[in-house]
Amino acid sequence: MSHPRSYEILLIPQFTDANGTDASGTGRTIRSAVVEATGASGESGYPRYAGEGMVADIDPATHTVEAILVDGSELDYGLTVRISEQPVRERSATENHVPENHASGNHVPENHTDG
Repeated sequence: MSHPRSYEILLIPQFTDANGTDASGTGRTIRSAVVEATGASGESGYPRYAGEGMVADIDPATHTVEAILVDGSELDYGLTVRISEQPVRERSATENHVPENHASGNHVPENHTDG
């Protein structure tokens, strides 16, 4: 089975009503991170993804986060996790055809001509 190369993980507050059951809405995303496949399996047995302070084991068949650490700690109560197979940042760059920024300084603009 082919595994996605990356996901975007969204941390969202999950609200409950007075009885402790999930309320109809969730809050806005309070943090997100793009995580890349590490090539290893986590303690849960699912592929491990890491990046931007988050480490997650994600079931590629159901796209469910089976385990997650945020800045080395377990997820706080009251937060829920959602994922997207293609990170928003990758989608935006692809849709807008923005050239990649190379840190080496050797990037030549697309409209550059010699002569």
